[in-house]
Amino acid sequence: MSSHHRRKNQAKPVRKNLHPRNLHNQGYDFPALVKKHPALAPYVKPNAHGNLSIDFATPLAVKTLNAALLSHHYDIGGWDIPEGALCPPIPGRADYIHYVADLPGLEKTNIKLLDIGTGANGIYPLLACQIYGWQCVGSDINTQSLANVSEIIARNPSLKEQISLRIQPDKNHIFEGIIQAGEFFDISVCNPPFHASLDEALKGSQLKLNNLARSRGEQKAQSQSPTLNFGGMGAELWCKGGEQLFLKKLIKESHAYSTQCRWFTSLVSKADNVKPAKKLIRKLGAVDIREIEMKQGNKVTRVLAWTFI
Repeated sequence: MSSHHRRKNQAKPVRKNLHPRNLHNQGYDFPALVKKHPALAPYVKPNAHGNLSIDFATPLAVKTLNAALLSHHYDIGGWDIPEGALCPPIPGRADYIHYVADLPGLEKTNIKLLDIGTGANGIYPLLACQIYGWQCVGSDINTQSLANVSEIIARNPSLKEQISLRIQPDKNHIFEGIIQAGEFFDISVCNPPFHASLDEALKGSQLKLNNLARSRGEQKAQSQSPTLNFGGMGAELWCKGGEQLFLKKLIKESHAYSTQCRWFTSLVSKADNVKPAKKLIRKLGAVDIREIEMKQGNKVTRVLAWTFI
């Protein structure tokens, strides 16, 4: 499917600063999305600039947009997540997959990917599978999250052969208990929990809402009951020590599995966490470290990739 995606994309001018192969460089084609996924129709309205859009502060609207995008662009039907689960931005998640696909050694066809903390949305295995035809394993500590991904796979029989799910029985481990003896992955991906506590996660959610309201020229969003408007069940959004400590644990444990995975990668949402992470990776003897910058509009995120092979 990758060559089809590649050809389709190169003819068009890139507007969104996304990876050149990313299908979302042109923004959202709402009429086409509504046609493919009629449930989106009630949420699509002209915004302040007169362009069709949705209210990104409404969780159900965002979730329905995701279902429409996955159906229209990636042939994934019936995508859904439980209330309160993390709702990922599809263009940004596709960008991660496209950028890591450019890493050395990942140009072959039979690539095996491990997603650490796949959540209830299972987004990385779903995209990697449909864009590049990779074999994927999704792991998580939450059985309900994995049950939901399992349901998505069941609604898309073609995915059954390509995606498998594993429960992490010990919250203190990342690769241990997931990577089996004699098993080899070409790449591991991860979207770490970035807050250090539930309270911090709630404040972050409120800040996000206020920023959205400001960008639409509205008053500050009303402080709502402590729910996370962008979703995220427990471990999806926060862990003790936040992103920095999680990255430290991920990097240290990656060293123990250095011969069983070619590239270890992780999203790093806080720029301040990059330097100490790189320092630790170097100290552990990685032979190649890469910091990949991803841009979406004005937002910049980064992926850290390292290999001991």
